[in-house]
Amino acid sequence: MTSIPPRAPAWLIWSLGLTQVIGYGTLYYSFGPLAPHLAASFGWPETALYGALAVSLLVSGALAPWAGRLADRHGAGPMMGLGSLAAALALVGCALAPNGPAFAAALLAIELASAFVLYPLAFAALAQIAGAGAQRQIVHLTLIAGFASTLFWPLTTFLIAQLGWRGTYLVFAGLNLAVCMPLHLALARHVRQSRATGRVPAIALGIARPGQVRLLVWLMLAGFALTGVLASSVTIHMVGLLAGLGVGSTGVAVATLFGPAQVASRLINMGWGSRLPQPWLAVIAASLMPLGALVLVLTAPSPVGAMVFAVLFGLGSGLFSIVGGTLPLTLFGTEGYGQRLGMVNAGRQLASALAPFLFSLLASLLGTAPALLLAAGAGVLAVGAFASIGWQTRSRALSASPGPAPHASGSIQ
Repeated sequence: MTSIPPRAPAWLIWSLGLTQVIGYGTLYYSFGPLAPHLAASFGWPETALYGALAVSLLVSGALAPWAGRLADRHGAGPMMGLGSLAAALALVGCALAPNGPAFAAALLAIELASAFVLYPLAFAALAQIAGAGAQRQIVHLTLIAGFASTLFWPLTTFLIAQLGWRGTYLVFAGLNLAVCMPLHLALARHVRQSRATGRVPAIALGIARPGQVRLLVWLMLAGFALTGVLASSVTIHMVGLLAGLGVGSTGVAVATLFGPAQVASRLINMGWGSRLPQPWLAVIAASLMPLGALVLVLTAPSPVGAMVFAVLFGLGSGLFSIVGGTLPLTLFGTEGYGQRLGMVNAGRQLASALAPFLFSLLASLLGTAPALLLAAGAGVLAVGAFASIGWQTRSRALSASPGPAPHASGSIQ
């Protein structure tokens, strides 16, 4: 009889989802609405602030594999609890910053703390509790956390109007300290109890040759990094990109379809995505984004074509937030899972920091459409990387819901 994979309890998924909404909302999505007020206060151009954010993202990405190793060694829950405390202190530092350089230092501290509280460690926590059963629960978690931008863009704007940018940062610090840290510490206690009852199964990789395993690791990292190039280039420049292709005043309305499409993709995935091998789900997710870009270039300035682009791109982006957690778990199991997620995050952070600048440079030199096609080319290369993974693992039937293997020595403790 096939055993049922263990599951994290519903209260834990909702609690962890709440911490991800607050984490992404306060540490990432709030920066856009805050940037004009920060620039005016410090006398800096907004480009300088975004440059400081890019440097911070690069440093945070470099730290991500180390944060994952700590989660593997000591448990994701304790690391997330400490990360929430560090995030609260960094947000207070932003609120009290007397000048631009001091704020840039506090912003760096925010991004360093984010390496300990966002998706990579949240996914690791679910894997430590549920092993193979974590894959479906990662989908549930991303569905909840997908509302972070929807909630925090207007909330940040409201708080700035009522309290100013310094007061807004203090409120955000309070949320991380009073809400996220206790929930993460409760998560830590639950992980310890799960380990005590042996509920941390490992998933066997099933591929004996070390060289093939290393190749799969590099293909996976390349696929995520290349997809990040396209995703970050388009999402940062979406409204300007649509305007550059002649979509005009409807560009802002078209861009609003992106978020709902992300949520829709997660709902669709809950229905049928769990039955699809994760390497091929990665192929589908990676294919939707360059396909959307191609539709936009071929149909511009048609508003209908732009809408199709936004939906396709949103569907691919939403699926990719899931695949980023489930594919490494499917391929390599729970052993070293936190570190592998950190490596994936490092590649994404590098793309997020550099790709928007390079896209802007290419658009100014070659035009918007050629720049978008070049970015889409990176997405096509990502499709090839994930298809190669799917081809190499096809005989292993690496589905999204494999039965749990016996607890292996050397697994996460």
